[in-house]
Amino acid sequence: MGTPTGPQSRAGAAGTFCWLDLAASDLDAAQQFYRRVFGWNFRAQPALGGVFTRAALDGRDLAVSLYPLRRAQLEQGVPSHWTPYVQVPDVEVAVRGAQAAGGRTVIAPLEIPGIARIAVVQDAVGALVGLWQA
Repeated sequence: MGTPTGPQSRAGAAGTFCWLDLAASDLDAAQQFYRRVFGWNFRAQPALGGVFTRAALDGRDLAVSLYPLRRAQLEQGVPSHWTPYVQVPDVEVAVRGAQAAGGRTVIAPLEIPGIARIAVVQDAVGALVGLWQA
């Protein structure tokens, strides 16, 4: 899918963590924090009719993105949170496997053009984990 950048160029084996998303209540404050603490730089990238922010360090992609929580989420009191993604060979198969193991689908499989096919599931003990098909 597209030119290899970020996780596609260094994708690990299936079952390994490969990407992190930060859903932030204040995107500017989050960027300032990670810039000051870790020296990260940020660039906007369009996706799914909106924009998310990619993080880099010394010009190297970190396989990390930040995006603002939606107004409805903020009104419901959803806090800023990280979502880790695990590499899978087939996101639909992984979603069915998660459901069979007692999990539930939180975000159904969808395409992030030029980046990945993703989904988010809740595991059998209530934790969220993303599924990432490069």
